[in-house]
Amino acid sequence: MPEQHQTKLADIQLLVLDVDGVLTDGTVVINGDGSESKAFNVLDGHGIRMWQRAGLKVAFLSGRLSEPTRHRAEQLQIDHCLQDSHDKLPALEKLLQRLGLAAQQAAYIGDDLMDLPAIRHVGFGAAVANAIDEVKQSADYVTKRPGGSGAVREVIEYILKETGRWPELMKRYVP
Repeated sequence: MPEQHQTKLADIQLLVLDVDGVLTDGTVVINGDGSESKAFNVLDGHGIRMWQRAGLKVAFLSGRLSEPTRHRAEQLQIDHCLQDSHDKLPALEKLLQRLGLAAQQAAYIGDDLMDLPAIRHVGFGAAVANAIDEVKQSADYVTKRPGGSGAVREVIEYILKETGRWPELMKRYVP
């Protein structure tokens, strides 16, 4: 890995995640009563908890307003769950400002056109394997796994391993 890329990863303090198509496979089930359901991958959830244990921040940034997304953010103790954000870059910029972070201190994972401005703005942009071509072409990293199938965990492990944080986190599992 080029040294410049490692330096970029070492600066990352915030991981921003699109939800539909990244944390899920993009399917939204509308139930008969009008409520919706989504399936979230436990590998991603555990990866997010590991990211947090490394002292790093995480946020959800979704174009849709969704109760399942809010519930998942609560389960994972995610303080920043931004929903109904159709223009994601201004929402991301506000979040960075509120946290006192520069764009290069953030990573973003996306899959669709709405994610392009954010992926191009941050220090490290990632696309899930099933993202549209334009998103993949703009990303610093493209996952092997599709959204909803551990792609977030893959990016988290990649960053934590490349920045040397992984061994300390592994002590919890392999003393």
